[in-house]
Amino acid sequence: MSDIQTTTVSEQGFASTSQVGDYDLSIDPTDEEGPNPNATLVATYAACFLPAFRVGGRQAGHDDLGKVQIDADADLNDEDDLEAIRFEIHVEADLSDDELDEIVERGEDICHVHSALREGLHADISAHGGAF
Repeated sequence: MSDIQTTTVSEQGFASTSQVGDYDLSIDPTDEEGPNPNATLVATYAACFLPAFRVGGRQAGHDDLGKVQIDADADLNDEDDLEAIRFEIHVEADLSDDELDEIVERGEDICHVHSALREGLHADISAHGGAF
């Protein structure tokens, strides 16, 4: 038996609804009835990286990072394929650049979406402490 099972249905047109466990996720490549697949992937990547960043912080001895926010943006090529992803991570805790770099590196090792993407599409990440 597989570890993850989803069902995706489109009654008509391009929009679809994916059932993921008990949750429904609407995705629409035209951005009319939900976010498009590329936007959903970028949001999923950030949503995976944020808790991985917190765990990396704990591993590095920083148990209370406070508020953490990831502003993600991405570039598409001429075929509308994701070409680049960037994360700006804002952290309430006032950490040095070296401390943030260590936490980012640990987060990259922990984040499952980061591991699943082709290396050329890993997010270019910058982190800022004392941000709030």
